[in-house]
Amino acid sequence: MYQSKIAGLGKYVPENIVTNEDLTKVMDTSDEWIQERTGIKERRHIKKGDGNTTAVMGYKAAKTALERAGIDKNDIDLIVFATLSPDYYFPGCGVQIQELLGIGTCPALDVRNQCSGFVYGLSVADQFIKTGMYKNVLVIGSENHSGGLDFSTRGRNVTVIFGDGAGAALLTRCEETDKGILSTHLHSEGKFAEELSLIGPSTNKWVPELIEENPQEDIPYYPYMNGQLVFKNAVVRFSEVIMEGLNHNKLTPNDINMFIPHQANLRISQFIQKKFKLDDSQVYNNIQRYGNTTAASIPIALTEAWEEGKVKSGDLVVLAAFGSGFTWASAIIRWA
Repeated sequence: MYQSKIAGLGKYVPENIVTNEDLTKVMDTSDEWIQERTGIKERRHIKKGDGNTTAVMGYKAAKTALERAGIDKNDIDLIVFATLSPDYYFPGCGVQIQELLGIGTCPALDVRNQCSGFVYGLSVADQFIKTGMYKNVLVIGSENHSGGLDFSTRGRNVTVIFGDGAGAALLTRCEETDKGILSTHLHSEGKFAEELSLIGPSTNKWVPELIEENPQEDIPYYPYMNGQLVFKNAVVRFSEVIMEGLNHNKLTPNDINMFIPHQANLRISQFIQKKFKLDDSQVYNNIQRYGNTTAASIPIALTEAWEEGKVKSGDLVVLAAFGSGFTWASAIIRWA
């Protein structure tokens, strides 16, 4: 069995900054209300005409990751693309990245696990490398939320939370058996699938059906979230999956050098930090600046933590995510 490590990281966020004050102009909300509930101060949104899409942002992040890894694009054996907001129903963004990078042929697959998508994608990449099938795997998380949000008071509970952006990691074979990705742990609970969801339009309910069913109302194609239920489940599942990973590797919370949670809600991150008795130097949060970028949130935060020198060789890095599905996951990494 081979070991895999993250050899290069990259991120991209649109230049357009949307502050809480900006949102007060289109909905009944306030900076205090948003920060109190989510910790978010601003987020990035794609601006019409800036050329960004889910795939394009993923490409920009991936290009940086490849440059930092020092690996040629033609040496990529597999592309794994995680998103809940692909450019098209089909094909997926994985093949778009392949074309944007100018790669002739290589397998590309898409992961639809929403907030847990990047960790799920990391796990897929890790297994392919561990078995020896592939050497270099590109994992991308990218999201364009702003194009599908309800910018009215009706949609504020969801809209204030989400932002756009992308992050990428290049995984490669690691010669040191005690470093790299030590383990990944994946879970789901489908009975809560519709508690955080976007039901239509879909192959189950196309737009004409939605219009027919709701002739006097706006078409219900905006995301729905049962916030209280999501929060209650998140704090439990985050704790469980982190401990599962630590126990699997005979480690304890005291061994954690850097914990990077999915940036769902600052209150969730703070709850987990307090429970595991981690100080501020051991946890990286950037939701204040970017909002929740679902599959992109962990790779963006991981990239920034590494850029700021907060992730170093030998550090124990823990990634954890929870979101729609419900799905949740963790990765335990000894940084190489």
